[in-house]
Amino acid sequence: MTDPGGLRTEFDSADDSPGLLLWQVTNRWQAAQRAALAPFGLTHVQFVLLASLTYLTAAAGADHVQQRDLAEYAATDPMMTSQVLRALEQKGLIERRDHPADRRAKSLVPTESGVALANRAIVAVESCDRDFFAPLGGRTREFAAALLRLRDRGPGTNPGGA
Repeated sequence: MTDPGGLRTEFDSADDSPGLLLWQVTNRWQAAQRAALAPFGLTHVQFVLLASLTYLTAAAGADHVQQRDLAEYAATDPMMTSQVLRALEQKGLIERRDHPADRRAKSLVPTESGVALANRAIVAVESCDRDFFAPLGGRTREFAAALLRLRDRGPGTNPGGA
């Protein structure tokens, strides 16, 4: 709806804008996650990368996870991923090792303490999620499926079509 003296928007109310609502909900969810992770000394992105690395390492059954693969899996920016991985390495939660098949590459491996921390922290993260998404009731899986549809459209997708 347009107002000649105000914001020219297609919405009658800000509560009708899915983008604004997503932004607001995301901010509240991130605040809840920050609080849940504070006792573990991890930021949310540190947790996501540590947990993802722990998962990928176990799934691969070996220490062949490279930084680019981790960033792709976690959908994080490669430069930011590099900075966060340095912080995790300084905390003794991950190690960089020579890649067994590519002498130029490094593999990432969670340390024993990194795996233990990821497994303690995920309990708090999942509890936080259960509490946060509780108002959805039995529609949590449907909500997650809708989020997957949006995520899997990929970056730079033109929402208007071609």
